[in-house]
Amino acid sequence: MAKGQRLKPEQIVTLLRQIDVLTTNGKTLAQACKEVGTVEQSYYRWRKMYGGMQVDQARKYKDLELENTRLKKLVADLSLREVMLKEVIKGNF
Repeated sequence: MAKGQRLKPEQIVTLLRQIDVLTTNGKTLAQACKEVGTVEQSYYRWRKMYGGMQVDQARKYKDLELENTRLKKLVADLSLREVMLKEVIKGNF
């Protein structure tokens, strides 16, 4: 894994499974993380977010996060327009 590389949710789930297999086979978590090319901190963060998910579930989760972000921006924009229109109606421009 290259430094600074962003992984897709499917890749993260695959790495989590590989680490689980390696730790089951007797390696320590630090050794397993090093073997797959990541650090323990990333493992714990990924496990918290994607632990127990299947690859398709992780993909769907990420898509929903992106849609949620887009909708939040849209709501913020519409709210700003509403406030601006109210100010124009009042004549305070």
